[in-house]
Amino acid sequence: MKDEDNLLFQIRLINSAGIGPVNYHKLVDFYGSEAKAIEAISDKKEVPTQEWAEEEIKRASDFGALILSYKDEQYPPLLRQLKDAPPLLYVKGNLSFLKTPLNIALVGTRNATIMGRKLTSRIAFELTENNIMVISGMARGIDSAAHKGAMYGKKQAGPTIAVLGTGIDVVYPRENQILYEQITDQGVLISEYPMGTLAQSSNFPRRNRIVAGLSNGVVVIEATRRSGSLITASIAEKIGRKVFSVPGFPMEARSEGPNYLLRQGAVLVENSEDIIHFFMEGNFTNKLSEVFDKDKNFLINPLDNYVKTVDISSKREGSEKDFILDCLSVEGVDIDMLIRSCNLDTSTVLMLLIELEMEDKIIRLPGNKVALTGKKRK
Repeated sequence: MKDEDNLLFQIRLINSAGIGPVNYHKLVDFYGSEAKAIEAISDKKEVPTQEWAEEEIKRASDFGALILSYKDEQYPPLLRQLKDAPPLLYVKGNLSFLKTPLNIALVGTRNATIMGRKLTSRIAFELTENNIMVISGMARGIDSAAHKGAMYGKKQAGPTIAVLGTGIDVVYPRENQILYEQITDQGVLISEYPMGTLAQSSNFPRRNRIVAGLSNGVVVIEATRRSGSLITASIAEKIGRKVFSVPGFPMEARSEGPNYLLRQGAVLVENSEDIIHFFMEGNFTNKLSEVFDKDKNFLINPLDNYVKTVDISSKREGSEKDFILDCLSVEGVDIDMLIRSCNLDTSTVLMLLIELEMEDKIIRLPGNKVALTGKKRK
């Protein structure tokens, strides 16, 4: 059977009604091939036609994406180890990045603080400088900061891997269009979903298993106990990958997830060296760039000249006050940095800060900084 014919059967089987990755592999193991599995189930389940599968291959090809089978040599070897490994991956970008020796996933909340995003980008940058691949899910907040920091490395040509919870031709969230294009140019995009698949809540837990499966270790930075990041960490632990966690202030809801993981035995991370030392056994020979001391603003707008950052939604959910509170932390944030990163004019931010201070939600700190009061937010 030709490879193209086999790919058609693979596309048809994984897109059959009620067939997920686990059942797919069980059926192939039992019947010996995708073609025989389709023949066995065709009278019981709805199976896509060969014409539809041919059109799907054409749609992917026209978009510049490749459909990889789990049997292909280019398929990521770490991901293939999962019992629910995606039978097919839609890939766009540089396929060679799927076989890097060491991969680290950085994950966390969409509503990340400025300091959380800065720390994430710094860790991602330093990992990239040390030839470690950074993986994340291209969501708002921590995910976007991870991709941006990685791509700022290697003289602003660093690679990164983004795992999508949509079809590979669907950008989600929409404000990440620029980031999506940059990752296509410098790294690689991955999805297990057919072309044109829109964002659905059920897609993202499945996306998270791919993030964990591609990685040697998962680092959680700012996440609630019930977040998708904790799902990713749980999957990583179950499949034998190392879980790392950045500790946070106990009264901050976004610290609940990382602190919980630390109590469960995750490796405490304060900087990239903690991760690198774990895998390299202290052989930390690459001197890190001093760019952070020379350019203190590059993590606000790296990679492009746009005023709006890619990792912050221009269509904010909730009130402007809530948006500012999401950006803050108990450690304190410079007001000028807050203004630059939240896409509001200066007078609006200053007025909202006054109102938040009167409501006892923030406090002023020396050095033109503001911080959350430390009272737990619901």
